[in-house]
Amino acid sequence: MHHNNILGTVLAGGKSQRFGEDKSQVTLANKLLIDYVLSEIIDQFKEVLIVSNNSINFQSSEKITKIEDYKKGLGPLCGVLSAMKWIKTNKRDYQWIATFPVDTPFFKRQILKDFIKNINFNESDLFFIKSNNTRHNIFGLWSIKLLDRLEKDLNDGERKVELWANNVGVKIINMEFPNNDPFFNINTKEDLEKAKEILK
Repeated sequence: MHHNNILGTVLAGGKSQRFGEDKSQVTLANKLLIDYVLSEIIDQFKEVLIVSNNSINFQSSEKITKIEDYKKGLGPLCGVLSAMKWIKTNKRDYQWIATFPVDTPFFKRQILKDFIKNINFNESDLFFIKSNNTRHNIFGLWSIKLLDRLEKDLNDGERKVELWANNVGVKIINMEFPNNDPFFNINTKEDLEKAKEILK
């Protein structure tokens, strides 16, 4: 499954305030946290972009490019905009970006396949996953038609992904996972310990 008109994008911001250090560089079972998501998505896209303002390590692949936010300190929406601007600047022909956080080690490529299979691209310019009553605002598919509006709203002070998405008219794709939560994310050191237990 190569989505030739979609750019895979990992939002690796780098602040990780609650965690106390850059989460992408934390190891879980001898593997960097960022590499869990990269290894699931790398063969699904022609190219993958990592947006991070830190100097970081990640699995090596000629498909992967790392960029920084075009403006620092504006949160994940700016990461999305930075990816869109990269497409424009580098004259790529992607129409969409698929975004992934850096801290969900149990996410599997099949979820991505099912998510995209359930999308009617004519219904909206923005799609998010919702699973087990929780909406995941960083697992999204964003049309690059949103670039100008996103840039304007960021300049006007908008920072909250959820509010901005609601204003744009996000379409939610519902998915159910009765057993383990593949969207379990690591925000704190306690979460990291929990993830180690789950892996066992």
